[in-house]
Amino acid sequence: MSDLLDPAALDAALEAVHHAGMPGLFAEVRDGDEVWRGAAGVADTATGRPVTADMRHRVGSITKTFTAAAVLQQAEAGRIGLDTPIGHYLPELVPGERGRAITVRMLVNHTSGLAEYLPYAYPSLKAFPALAETRPESLDDHRFTRFDHAALIGMGLAAPAAGTPGGAPGVYSNTNYLLLTRLLEEVTGTTADRYITRNVIERAGLTDTGFPSGPHIEGPHSLHYEAWFGMIDPPRDYSVFDMSWVGPAAALVSTVADLNRFFGLLLAGEIVSLASLARMQHTVPVITQEGKRGDYGLGLYPMEEPGKDRFWGHGGTVWGAGTLAMIRADGRRRMAVAVNLQRWNTLDPSGTPLPHPIDDALAAFHRLAMYG
Repeated sequence: MSDLLDPAALDAALEAVHHAGMPGLFAEVRDGDEVWRGAAGVADTATGRPVTADMRHRVGSITKTFTAAAVLQQAEAGRIGLDTPIGHYLPELVPGERGRAITVRMLVNHTSGLAEYLPYAYPSLKAFPALAETRPESLDDHRFTRFDHAALIGMGLAAPAAGTPGGAPGVYSNTNYLLLTRLLEEVTGTTADRYITRNVIERAGLTDTGFPSGPHIEGPHSLHYEAWFGMIDPPRDYSVFDMSWVGPAAALVSTVADLNRFFGLLLAGEIVSLASLARMQHTVPVITQEGKRGDYGLGLYPMEEPGKDRFWGHGGTVWGAGTLAMIRADGRRRMAVAVNLQRWNTLDPSGTPLPHPIDDALAAFHRLAMYG
Protein backbone atom coordinates (compact mmCIF):
# COMPACT_ATOMS: atom_id res chain seq x y z
CA MET A 1 0.00 0.00 0.00
CA SER A 2 1.14 3.58 -0.67
CA ASP A 3 1.59 6.10 2.11
CA LEU A 4 -1.48 7.93 0.79
CA LEU A 5 -3.70 4.85 1.10
CA ASP A 6 -3.34 3.96 4.78
CA PRO A 7 -5.82 1.17 5.67
CA ALA A 8 -5.42 1.53 9.44
CA ALA A 9 -6.01 5.28 9.32
CA LEU A 10 -9.02 4.88 7.02
CA ASP A 11 -10.51 2.17 9.27
CA ALA A 12 -10.05 4.42 12.31
CA ALA A 13 -11.60 7.44 10.58
CA LEU A 14 -14.62 5.39 9.53
CA GLU A 15 -15.05 4.07 13.08
CA ALA A 16 -14.87 7.64 14.38
CA VAL A 17 -17.92 8.57 12.29
CA HIS A 18 -19.80 5.60 13.72
CA HIS A 19 -18.83 6.49 17.29
CA ALA A 20 -19.92 10.09 16.67
CA GLY A 21 -23.48 8.82 16.16
CA MET A 22 -23.77 7.39 12.66
CA PRO A 23 -25.48 3.96 12.87
CA GLY A 24 -23.52 2.59 9.92
CA LEU A 25 -21.39 3.64 6.98
CA PHE A 26 -19.16 2.05 4.37
CA ALA A 27 -16.70 3.27 1.80
CA GLU A 28 -14.20 2.48 -0.93
CA VAL A 29 -11.05 4.50 -1.62
CA ARG A 30 -8.83 3.92 -4.65
CA ASP A 31 -5.38 5.24 -5.46
CA GLY A 32 -4.41 3.95 -8.88
CA ASP A 33 -4.56 0.16 -8.68
CA GLU A 34 -4.67 0.11 -4.88
CA VAL A 35 -8.07 -0.37 -3.23
CA TRP A 36 -9.30 -0.05 0.35
CA ARG A 37 -12.83 -0.94 1.40
CA GLY A 38 -14.20 -0.54 4.89
CA ALA A 39 -17.39 -0.54 6.94
CA ALA A 40 -18.31 0.48 10.48
CA GLY A 41 -21.47 0.11 12.51
CA VAL A 42 -24.78 -1.56 11.85
CA ALA A 43 -27.23 -1.89 8.98
CA ASP A 44 -30.09 -2.57 11.41
CA THR A 45 -30.11 -0.97 14.85
CA ALA A 46 -32.68 -3.46 16.15
CA THR A 47 -30.82 -6.64 15.24
CA GLY A 48 -27.23 -5.39 15.20
CA ARG A 49 -26.70 -6.72 11.67
CA PRO A 50 -23.41 -5.13 10.54
CA VAL A 51 -22.93 -3.02 7.45
CA THR A 52 -20.57 -4.35 4.80
CA ALA A 53 -18.69 -2.47 2.10
CA ASP A 54 -20.47 -4.25 -0.76
CA MET A 55 -24.02 -3.22 0.23
CA ARG A 56 -26.38 -1.58 -2.23
CA HIS A 57 -27.57 1.89 -1.27
CA ARG A 58 -29.85 4.64 -2.52
CA VAL A 59 -27.41 7.26 -3.83
CA GLY A 60 -29.79 10.19 -4.30
CA SER A 61 -28.67 13.03 -6.53
CA ILE A 62 -25.54 11.26 -7.72
CA THR A 63 -28.13 10.01 -10.21
CA LYS A 64 -27.96 13.48 -11.78
CA THR A 65 -24.43 12.80 -13.04
CA PHE A 66 -25.73 9.71 -14.87
CA THR A 67 -28.64 11.69 -16.33
CA ALA A 68 -26.37 14.56 -17.36
CA ALA A 69 -24.01 12.11 -19.07
CA ALA A 70 -26.96 10.70 -21.02
CA VAL A 71 -27.94 14.20 -22.15
CA LEU A 72 -24.34 14.90 -23.23
CA GLN A 73 -24.30 11.66 -25.23
CA GLN A 74 -27.37 12.81 -27.12
CA ALA A 75 -25.77 16.22 -27.64
CA GLU A 76 -22.74 14.50 -29.16
CA ALA A 77 -25.09 12.62 -31.49
CA GLY A 78 -26.68 15.89 -32.60
CA ARG A 79 -30.12 15.08 -31.20
CA ILE A 80 -29.96 17.63 -28.39
CA GLY A 81 -28.57 21.16 -28.53
CA LEU A 82 -27.33 22.33 -25.16
CA ASP A 83 -28.19 25.93 -26.04
CA THR A 84 -31.51 25.09 -27.67
CA PRO A 85 -34.60 26.27 -25.75
CA ILE A 86 -36.40 23.46 -23.93
CA GLY A 87 -39.66 24.69 -25.46
CA HIS A 88 -38.34 23.52 -28.83
CA TYR A 89 -38.42 19.94 -27.58
CA LEU A 90 -41.21 20.05 -24.98
CA PRO A 91 -43.58 22.86 -26.03
CA GLU A 92 -46.55 21.44 -24.14
CA LEU A 93 -44.65 21.04 -20.87
CA VAL A 94 -42.80 24.38 -20.99
CA PRO A 95 -44.81 26.69 -23.25
CA GLY A 96 -44.50 30.37 -24.06
CA GLU A 97 -41.74 32.76 -23.10
CA ARG A 98 -40.35 30.45 -20.44
CA GLY A 99 -39.93 27.65 -22.95
CA ARG A 100 -38.11 30.04 -25.28
CA ALA A 101 -35.83 31.46 -22.57
CA ILE A 102 -34.73 28.29 -20.77
CA THR A 103 -32.11 26.24 -22.59
CA VAL A 104 -31.13 22.62 -22.06
CA ARG A 105 -27.82 23.76 -20.57
CA MET A 106 -29.68 25.86 -17.99
CA LEU A 107 -31.57 22.77 -16.86
CA VAL A 108 -28.41 20.70 -16.51
CA ASN A 109 -26.52 23.36 -14.50
CA HIS A 110 -29.53 24.61 -12.48
CA THR A 111 -29.64 28.15 -13.90
CA SER A 112 -33.15 27.81 -15.36
CA GLY A 113 -34.81 29.72 -12.53
CA LEU A 114 -37.39 26.94 -12.12
CA ALA A 115 -38.50 26.30 -8.55
CA GLU A 116 -38.19 23.03 -6.65
CA TYR A 117 -41.39 20.95 -6.78
CA LEU A 118 -40.58 19.04 -3.59
CA PRO A 119 -42.50 21.25 -1.10
CA TYR A 120 -45.63 20.87 -3.22
CA ALA A 121 -45.37 17.10 -3.61
CA TYR A 122 -44.73 16.75 0.14
CA PRO A 123 -46.92 19.50 1.68
CA SER A 124 -45.72 18.95 5.25
CA LEU A 125 -42.22 19.93 4.11
CA LYS A 126 -43.60 23.38 3.29
CA ALA A 127 -40.80 25.74 2.29
CA PHE A 128 -37.97 23.20 2.56
CA PRO A 129 -35.21 24.12 3.37
CA ALA A 130 -36.98 26.61 5.72
CA LEU A 131 -36.44 23.89 8.26
CA ALA A 132 -38.10 25.50 11.28
CA GLU A 133 -41.43 25.40 9.39
CA THR A 134 -41.28 21.79 8.26
CA ARG A 135 -42.76 18.59 9.62
CA PRO A 136 -42.02 15.06 8.41
CA GLU A 137 -45.55 13.63 8.28
CA SER A 138 -45.61 13.57 4.48
CA LEU A 139 -42.82 11.01 4.42
CA ASP A 140 -45.13 8.37 5.88
CA ASP A 141 -48.14 9.56 3.90
CA HIS A 142 -46.29 9.13 0.60
CA ARG A 143 -44.17 6.05 1.28
CA PHE A 144 -46.02 4.11 -1.45
CA THR A 145 -47.33 7.00 -3.56
CA ARG A 146 -46.69 6.64 -7.29
CA PHE A 147 -46.02 10.16 -8.52
CA ASP A 148 -46.55 11.25 -12.12
CA HIS A 149 -43.51 13.13 -13.37
CA ALA A 150 -45.52 15.51 -15.56
CA ALA A 151 -47.53 16.47 -12.47
CA LEU A 152 -44.36 17.07 -10.46
CA ILE A 153 -42.92 19.21 -13.26
CA GLY A 154 -46.19 21.14 -13.30
CA MET A 155 -45.81 21.86 -9.58
CA GLY A 156 -42.35 23.30 -10.17
CA LEU A 157 -43.50 25.39 -13.12
CA ALA A 158 -46.53 26.70 -11.21
CA ALA A 159 -44.46 27.71 -8.18
CA PRO A 160 -42.96 31.22 -7.94
CA ALA A 161 -39.78 31.36 -10.00
CA ALA A 162 -36.52 30.86 -8.12
CA GLY A 163 -34.66 33.18 -10.49
CA THR A 164 -34.40 34.34 -14.08
CA PRO A 165 -33.27 31.97 -16.87
CA GLY A 166 -29.50 32.08 -17.10
CA GLY A 167 -29.22 34.30 -14.04
CA ALA A 168 -26.49 33.93 -11.43
CA PRO A 169 -26.44 32.39 -8.99
CA GLY A 170 -28.64 29.54 -10.14
CA VAL A 171 -30.82 27.59 -7.73
CA TYR A 172 -30.56 23.81 -7.41
CA SER A 173 -33.90 22.24 -8.36
CA ASN A 174 -35.05 18.70 -9.07
CA THR A 175 -37.59 20.18 -11.50
CA ASN A 176 -34.69 20.74 -13.92
CA TYR A 177 -33.72 17.09 -14.00
CA LEU A 178 -37.25 15.76 -14.31
CA LEU A 179 -37.52 17.94 -17.42
CA LEU A 180 -34.27 16.43 -18.69
CA THR A 181 -35.71 12.94 -18.27
CA ARG A 182 -38.71 13.96 -20.39
CA LEU A 183 -36.29 15.42 -22.93
CA LEU A 184 -34.39 12.13 -23.09
CA GLU A 185 -37.64 10.28 -23.65
CA GLU A 186 -38.60 12.68 -26.45
CA VAL A 187 -35.35 12.32 -28.39
CA THR A 188 -34.58 8.63 -27.75
CA GLY A 189 -38.06 7.13 -28.03
CA THR A 190 -37.64 5.15 -24.82
CA THR A 191 -37.92 5.88 -21.11
CA ALA A 192 -35.10 7.82 -19.51
CA ASP A 193 -34.28 5.04 -17.06
CA ARG A 194 -33.99 2.50 -19.88
CA TYR A 195 -31.77 4.79 -21.94
CA ILE A 196 -29.53 5.58 -18.96
CA THR A 197 -29.36 1.89 -18.05
CA ARG A 198 -28.29 0.83 -21.56
CA ASN A 199 -26.00 3.70 -22.47
CA VAL A 200 -24.49 4.81 -19.18
CA ILE A 201 -24.80 2.06 -16.55
CA GLU A 202 -24.20 -0.94 -18.82
CA ARG A 203 -21.62 0.96 -20.86
CA ALA A 204 -19.66 1.48 -17.64
CA GLY A 205 -20.00 -2.19 -16.68
CA LEU A 206 -21.79 -1.42 -13.42
CA THR A 207 -23.29 -4.70 -12.23
CA ASP A 208 -24.80 -3.45 -8.96
CA THR A 209 -26.34 -0.17 -10.16
CA GLY A 210 -29.87 0.37 -11.39
CA PHE A 211 -33.21 2.07 -11.05
CA PRO A 212 -35.57 0.36 -8.59
CA SER A 213 -38.62 -1.33 -10.07
CA GLY A 214 -40.63 -0.78 -6.89
CA PRO A 215 -40.29 0.57 -3.36
CA HIS A 216 -37.82 -2.09 -2.21
CA ILE A 217 -34.03 -2.24 -2.64
CA GLU A 218 -32.99 -5.53 -4.19
CA GLY A 219 -29.97 -7.31 -2.73
CA PRO A 220 -28.06 -6.82 0.54
CA HIS A 221 -28.55 -3.31 1.90
CA SER A 222 -28.73 -1.28 5.06
CA LEU A 223 -31.86 0.24 6.50
CA HIS A 224 -32.09 3.99 5.86
CA TYR A 225 -32.71 6.00 9.04
CA GLU A 226 -34.29 9.46 8.80
CA ALA A 227 -34.13 11.77 11.84
CA TRP A 228 -35.53 14.93 10.16
CA PHE A 229 -33.60 17.26 12.46
CA GLY A 230 -34.69 15.48 15.61
CA MET A 231 -38.39 15.51 14.72
CA ILE A 232 -38.32 11.74 14.14
CA ASP A 233 -36.98 10.29 17.38
CA PRO A 234 -35.82 7.61 17.27
CA PRO A 235 -34.94 7.83 13.57
CA ARG A 236 -37.26 5.79 11.35
CA ASP A 237 -36.33 3.41 8.51
CA TYR A 238 -37.31 4.62 5.03
CA SER A 239 -35.39 2.09 2.96
CA VAL A 240 -38.76 0.90 1.63
CA PHE A 241 -39.98 3.90 -0.37
CA ASP A 242 -41.40 4.52 -3.84
CA MET A 243 -38.78 6.63 -5.59
CA SER A 244 -41.09 7.96 -8.30
CA TRP A 245 -40.96 11.27 -6.42
CA VAL A 246 -37.52 11.86 -7.99
CA GLY A 247 -37.10 9.25 -10.74
CA PRO A 248 -33.92 9.74 -12.85
CA ALA A 249 -33.14 12.86 -10.82
CA ALA A 250 -32.20 10.89 -7.68
CA ALA A 251 -33.56 7.32 -7.66
CA LEU A 252 -30.51 5.17 -8.45
CA VAL A 253 -29.36 2.32 -6.24
CA SER A 254 -25.62 1.55 -6.42
CA THR A 255 -22.54 0.47 -4.47
CA VAL A 256 -19.44 2.41 -3.51
CA ALA A 257 -17.37 0.21 -5.84
CA ASP A 258 -19.67 0.91 -8.80
CA LEU A 259 -19.63 4.64 -8.11
CA ASN A 260 -15.83 4.74 -8.09
CA ARG A 261 -15.76 2.77 -11.33
CA PHE A 262 -18.31 5.09 -12.96
CA PHE A 263 -16.51 8.31 -12.08
CA GLY A 264 -13.19 6.81 -13.13
CA LEU A 265 -14.55 5.99 -16.58
CA LEU A 266 -16.33 9.33 -16.83
CA LEU A 267 -13.15 11.32 -16.23
CA ALA A 268 -11.26 9.03 -18.65
CA GLY A 269 -13.62 10.05 -21.47
CA GLU A 270 -15.20 6.59 -21.77
CA ILE A 271 -18.82 7.59 -20.93
CA VAL A 272 -18.87 10.90 -22.80
CA SER A 273 -16.13 12.43 -24.94
CA LEU A 274 -13.37 14.47 -23.33
CA ALA A 275 -14.87 17.55 -25.01
CA SER A 276 -18.19 16.81 -23.33
CA LEU A 277 -16.42 16.18 -20.02
CA ALA A 278 -14.88 19.65 -20.30
CA ARG A 279 -18.39 21.06 -20.71
CA MET A 280 -19.51 19.15 -17.63
CA GLN A 281 -16.63 20.69 -15.66
CA HIS A 282 -17.47 24.27 -16.63
CA THR A 283 -19.12 25.60 -13.47
CA VAL A 284 -21.47 28.41 -12.53
CA PRO A 285 -22.47 29.65 -9.04
CA VAL A 286 -25.53 27.85 -7.67
CA ILE A 287 -27.45 27.99 -4.38
CA THR A 288 -27.82 24.49 -2.98
CA GLN A 289 -30.93 23.01 -1.33
CA GLU A 290 -29.28 23.78 2.01
CA GLY A 291 -29.10 27.45 1.04
CA LYS A 292 -25.32 27.45 0.57
CA ARG A 293 -23.46 28.89 -2.41
CA GLY A 294 -21.32 26.56 -4.48
CA ASP A 295 -20.10 25.85 -8.00
CA TYR A 296 -21.99 23.46 -10.28
CA GLY A 297 -21.24 22.19 -13.77
CA LEU A 298 -23.29 19.86 -15.95
CA GLY A 299 -24.14 17.18 -13.39
CA LEU A 300 -20.78 17.54 -11.61
CA TYR A 301 -19.39 19.81 -8.96
CA PRO A 302 -15.89 20.37 -7.56
CA MET A 303 -14.50 19.93 -4.06
CA GLU A 304 -11.09 21.16 -3.00
CA GLU A 305 -9.17 22.52 -0.05
CA PRO A 306 -6.82 25.51 -0.38
CA GLY A 307 -3.47 24.41 -1.74
CA LYS A 308 -4.69 20.88 -2.51
CA ASP A 309 -5.88 19.03 -5.60
CA ARG A 310 -9.35 19.53 -7.02
CA PHE A 311 -11.84 16.65 -6.98
CA TRP A 312 -14.98 16.23 -9.09
CA GLY A 313 -18.13 14.30 -8.30
CA HIS A 314 -21.54 14.57 -6.71
CA GLY A 315 -23.32 13.91 -3.45
CA GLY A 316 -26.81 12.68 -2.81
CA THR A 317 -29.39 12.30 -0.08
CA VAL A 318 -32.77 10.64 0.09
CA TRP A 319 -34.89 9.87 3.11
CA GLY A 320 -32.47 8.16 5.49
CA ALA A 321 -29.52 7.66 3.15
CA GLY A 322 -26.59 9.78 2.04
CA THR A 323 -23.72 9.22 -0.39
CA LEU A 324 -20.73 11.18 -1.67
CA ALA A 325 -18.48 10.16 -4.58
CA MET A 326 -15.43 12.20 -5.56
CA ILE A 327 -12.51 11.67 -7.95
CA ARG A 328 -9.31 13.67 -8.31
CA ALA A 329 -9.04 15.67 -11.52
CA ASP A 330 -6.31 13.33 -12.82
CA GLY A 331 -8.59 10.33 -12.21
CA ARG A 332 -6.19 8.47 -9.93
CA ARG A 333 -7.63 9.01 -6.46
CA ARG A 334 -11.30 8.12 -5.88
CA MET A 335 -13.54 8.06 -2.84
CA ALA A 336 -17.14 6.90 -2.36
CA VAL A 337 -18.83 6.75 1.04
CA ALA A 338 -22.41 5.84 2.04
CA VAL A 339 -24.14 6.61 5.36
CA ASN A 340 -27.43 5.25 6.71
CA LEU A 341 -28.69 8.27 8.70
CA GLN A 342 -29.79 11.65 7.41
CA ARG A 343 -30.58 15.05 8.94
CA TRP A 344 -29.00 14.14 12.25
CA ASN A 345 -28.57 17.77 13.32
CA THR A 346 -31.16 19.39 15.57
CA LEU A 347 -32.26 22.98 14.92
CA ASP A 348 -31.85 26.22 16.79
CA PRO A 349 -34.92 28.50 17.22
CA SER A 350 -34.28 30.12 13.83
CA GLY A 351 -34.28 26.74 12.07
CA THR A 352 -30.51 26.60 11.51
CA PRO A 353 -28.98 23.13 11.96
CA LEU A 354 -26.78 22.95 15.04
CA PRO A 355 -23.29 21.38 14.87
CA HIS A 356 -23.09 17.66 15.59
CA PRO A 357 -20.04 15.44 16.19
CA ILE A 358 -20.94 13.49 13.03
CA ASP A 359 -20.24 16.61 10.94
CA ASP A 360 -16.59 16.90 11.97
CA ALA A 361 -15.95 13.15 11.94
CA LEU A 362 -17.41 12.72 8.46
CA ALA A 363 -15.48 15.73 7.14
CA ALA A 364 -12.29 14.27 8.61
CA PHE A 365 -12.92 10.97 6.83
CA HIS A 366 -13.55 12.81 3.54
CA ARG A 367 -10.26 14.69 3.87
CA LEU A 368 -8.31 11.54 4.69
CA ALA A 369 -9.93 9.59 1.86
CA MET A 370 -9.31 12.31 -0.69
CA TYR A 371 -5.91 13.66 0.33
CA GLY A 372 -4.29 10.96 2.43
